[in-house]
Amino acid sequence: MKVTELSRQDISDILYGCAILGTGGGGELDEGFDYIDKAYAAGKSFKLVSIDEAPDNAKVCTPYMLGALSPLSEEEEMQYKGLAQSNEPAIMTAYKRLTAYSGDDFFGTICCELGGSNTAISFYLAAMFGGYIIDADPAGRAVPEITHSTYYFNSLDAAPIVTANEFGECFICENIKDDRRAEAVVRALSMVSRNDIAAIDHAMAISELKHAVIKGTISKALAIGQAYRQAREQSLDIADEVAKHGKGEVRFRGTISEFSFETLDGFTLGQFVIQGIGEFENQNYRVEVKNENLVSYIDGEVDVTIPDLICCLDMDVKVPVTNPNLVKGRQVAIVVLPAPKEFQTERGIEAFGPKYVGLDMQYIPAIKVD
Repeated sequence: MKVTELSRQDISDILYGCAILGTGGGGELDEGFDYIDKAYAAGKSFKLVSIDEAPDNAKVCTPYMLGALSPLSEEEEMQYKGLAQSNEPAIMTAYKRLTAYSGDDFFGTICCELGGSNTAISFYLAAMFGGYIIDADPAGRAVPEITHSTYYFNSLDAAPIVTANEFGECFICENIKDDRRAEAVVRALSMVSRNDIAAIDHAMAISELKHAVIKGTISKALAIGQAYRQAREQSLDIADEVAKHGKGEVRFRGTISEFSFETLDGFTLGQFVIQGIGEFENQNYRVEVKNENLVSYIDGEVDVTIPDLICCLDMDVKVPVTNPNLVKGRQVAIVVLPAPKEFQTERGIEAFGPKYVGLDMQYIPAIKVD
């Protein structure tokens, strides 16, 4: 079995690549790097393997954090007053409960999605138990719900799902009818856990799920992260370089003129508007958000919809933009990348296409890939 030990630079490139591919979601980079630093401080290493190289009978699991992206109000925070914080990360609490519950030893982890934090959490957990990071995931980007996943498209059950929050409370979800119900149940648990809960699902053998993931996504994030970093180092245009290496295109450039966000039903909902500059002068670009950037409009007309990736880059400070962290007056670029082919299937588009954002239209790929 070929194993690649990832360097600190590799991991940094991967997380920046994931933050770009996360389309505004997938968690914050600083939180992701904090998990990586915890593992390094514990003397751990990060080992990447192809899912095709992993033993078929090896058990893997998919760890993640689920919840809204925007902070709680002072009034909302009051309901948690008096609850003591756990002395370990919630994802570790969930993992210990999973191993006790299942009696299994795990070979490694598969990321639930690509994002600055959720990818790092999966890396952290694998490193902490001496396991492997599988070079695959079920999304190829960040997504709002459990059902936006190739696991769901292939009818793999998420349950049993083991969850834990920052207060050390654990919940085991058994006998879940399907992933739509799983999304509702875990989202509800998140909403009573400061809108942030650790979960681990799809604990099964490689042979049971290797057909139901997108292969090579961690390597893809590494390549895009490297292109992004090298563009910064060489004072190149980061949007052009990300678009080139991601086989996409720069769709719009301008400055942030307005934005609004709210937390509703465990999600961060909102929109932001960009006033065009340069070749886009006198045009405006609006992006609608449900944790991730889901649909965009140019001068009021639909431009791009999910499952295509609508990535926002801050061209002033040269970083990927995560929601809801926008700044008025900042110059940004919208880079559109093609959706994974697994999401362009009939079932993929039904679950995560224009219908999901309330549009009565067919999905039209924004980028044509040969």
